[in-house]
Amino acid sequence: MAIEPRWDDKLPSEETYTQTTEFAGEPSDVTGSRLAAEAFLLALTRASPPAEPERWDDILLVVTELAANVVQYAPGPFTLYMRRTFDGVHVTMHDTSTTPPAPRPFRPGRNDGGVGWHLIRTLCDQVSVVPTEKGKDIHVFMPW
Repeated sequence: MAIEPRWDDKLPSEETYTQTTEFAGEPSDVTGSRLAAEAFLLALTRASPPAEPERWDDILLVVTELAANVVQYAPGPFTLYMRRTFDGVHVTMHDTSTTPPAPRPFRPGRNDGGVGWHLIRTLCDQVSVVPTEKGKDIHVFMPW
């Protein structure tokens, strides 16, 4: 797992920042993806703090939910891509399943999940699922 962020080409008003982290798809990789996202956000904050403090937590929550869904529903390796855009953060989660995510009923008190995809769609400005030859990419855009 490499979580070394890097600075890329500069935009007219700020620098573009990207990070790519690969995971084996183990349950512990849910925590690993959150830690990778946290490293990305920490470095990003030094250059460009979020407009609102809760945006940090929202991004961490979305990355954690995406990774948890991958581990549960798309067994196998996955890759987390994070990129600073001019108006936010673009997160892409690539997994090995071609099945698109689908919301499930959330039943409080039953402890059987169902809230993750709803959280992702609520917290993100845009969500898209793009099928690939070897799985799918889930793209989410969040304000920073």
